[in-house]
Amino acid sequence: MVGRAHRVGTGFRAVVALPVLGTALLIAACGSNGAPPAPAGAAGAAGVSIGPESVVTVTAGEIRTGPLLSGALRAAREATVRAKMAGSVLEVRVEEGQRVQRGAVIARIEARPLQDALLSSQSAVRSAEQSLAVAEREADRTASLVKGGALAERDLELARTTVAGSQAQLADARARLASVRQLLDDAVVTAPISGVVSGRPVNAGDVVSPGTPLVTIIDPSSMMLEASVQSESLASLTPGAPVQFEVRGYPGLTFDAHIERLAPSADPVTRQVTIFVDVPNTRGQLVAGLFAEGRVTSESRQALMVPSTAVDTGGQSPWVLRLKDGKAERVPVQLGVRDDGTERIEILSGVAAGDVLLTGAALAVTPGTPVTVTGAAAAPVR
Repeated sequence: MVGRAHRVGTGFRAVVALPVLGTALLIAACGSNGAPPAPAGAAGAAGVSIGPESVVTVTAGEIRTGPLLSGALRAAREATVRAKMAGSVLEVRVEEGQRVQRGAVIARIEARPLQDALLSSQSAVRSAEQSLAVAEREADRTASLVKGGALAERDLELARTTVAGSQAQLADARARLASVRQLLDDAVVTAPISGVVSGRPVNAGDVVSPGTPLVTIIDPSSMMLEASVQSESLASLTPGAPVQFEVRGYPGLTFDAHIERLAPSADPVTRQVTIFVDVPNTRGQLVAGLFAEGRVTSESRQALMVPSTAVDTGGQSPWVLRLKDGKAERVPVQLGVRDDGTERIEILSGVAAGDVLLTGAALAVTPGTPVTVTGAAAAPVR
């Protein structure tokens, strides 16, 4: 009996010990002040703070689509003035960057030997004129004598032949004189167009030959953009199609132009098509040789736009993180066209104008997390 009573007693103590242990654990969990334990997930609800660069406000604006292009600007009207005669350059009256008017003297080439040739040609013309005058008088006198029967008809034919020969000599002398005068005119170099001097490879004292470049003049009032476009976009490349581009040196400034003509063949290596874009430059901002990038506008309309960094397209369907009531909310969206030039995407449905979206690294925030934006307000899409 003693042994049985011990086993029962032992079992009782074990039963009593379990409630005591549970009470101890509850007290430990409540802490020293007896407060209830924090609910599960409280650590994730602590919230995060992000800067204004990590959010963007959805706005409606113009979105453009079309093939991208890149190329260089050059002058639509350009003239390289070359020497027409051999000789030493006496002077060059213009400098690079200087404006000139059509017909203005820009250089002179030495022409001393031509002065002697000019005097000789002028003397030959006077002599031929005198010879012709004498021959014509002699022909008239012979005609009168033949009419009176004093001379034979043959004498009149000889006189008329002499007149024809004198006329030919006079014409030859005048042609030589005109040639010498043309050479003298070539010694004085004038501007063929109005514009700005873009190059002057010669200086006074240089010896030139026919064809040597002297001065290059460009007309900056109208520029030409010679650009390359992928041949896959050939259907969008029609004369008159609008073009919008930017150039280095004018950041944030866009220029509007239109396609003037297309090259008749594509590049055999790159398979790109060259287009020539007429660019009005009435304000003279653009400079030949600048690199330009832009697009041929095949479609332009108003749409909701967001930066491509604000949309997650890695899954089966795209989504964005919208900031609503201070918390991150995952919202599926339907996308439209993508503007590769500005790295923006059209949103067809899912968000509305004025919604604030997280962008960039902030897309890693867990949906439902409280989000605080520090600093300035969310920037709208530009």
